[in-house]
This record gives sequence, structure tokens and C-alpha cells, in this order.
Amino acid sequence: MIKDDCLFCKIASGSIPSATVYEDSNFRVFMDVNPASKGHCLIVPREHFDNVYDMDAETAGRLFSLATGIARAQRKALKCDGLNIVQNNGAVAGQTVNHFHLHLIPRYEGDGMNLLWNPHKAEPEELEEVRKMIRKSI
Repeated sequence: MIKDDCLFCKIASGSIPSATVYEDSNFRVFMDVNPASKGHCLIVPREHFDNVYDMDAETAGRLFSLATGIARAQRKALKCDGLNIVQNNGAVAGQTVNHFHLHLIPRYEGDGMNLLWNPHKAEPEELEEVRKMIRKSI
């Protein structure tokens, strides 16, 4: 399914131009117009999925396989020192376009970016309780 009012559906279909790095019948990979770093790319499926919760496992598998290839190409071409793979689901997590997309953000020594979270110490009891809740829902 493609949504007429979706920016990334329009980019994925080619009706809005993009600096496309790669495309096939399932995905388009293009340069982010507001990059976090040099070489920041987005991978979008041509089919519309609002977020990861809506995506089928087969598409997700093909997407991550593609992501590894693009990441290797970024490292080879740009000589980056590392890479962040970022994917946000829901406004509270920072999703601003409601079409699943995966960010591939090359990292460079001393680039000053900080994508880390503020961790807290979890007690073993808490970990066990949450583990059981998640496992029961699988």
C-alpha cells in the first residue's frame, strides 16, 4: 500500500526527487536532506508501514540485509570511523515522519555527536520481572 499524503511514499515512488543512493523494487535509499553527519542515508520501504510494529518479518529481514550492504559502502566510500543505525517509532521516540525509515549515520572521530541515552542501574528483580513480561508476549 502507498499513501497519497505520505512524504516518504512520494520519495520512495520517485514522485518527489531525492539524492538516491540505491533502489530496487522494495526499497529506496537516499541522502537525508538534514544530515546528522556526512553520508547520512535513509532506507525506506516502497510499501507504506507507519512504524516497525506494522512491518512484516520478511520485509524487515530484507531491509536489514540491505542496511548491512549500504553500511559497508558508506565505510568504504567515506572512511568513517563508525556508524549509528537509528530507527524511531512514535512521537515520544522522535519519529517525525510516519513512514518506517532507517537512518544510517556515519560517525567520525571527534564529530561531537552524542546519540547516547542516560542509563540507570536496574536491579536484578526488575530485570527478571520485565524479562518475564516480554517473554510472555512473544
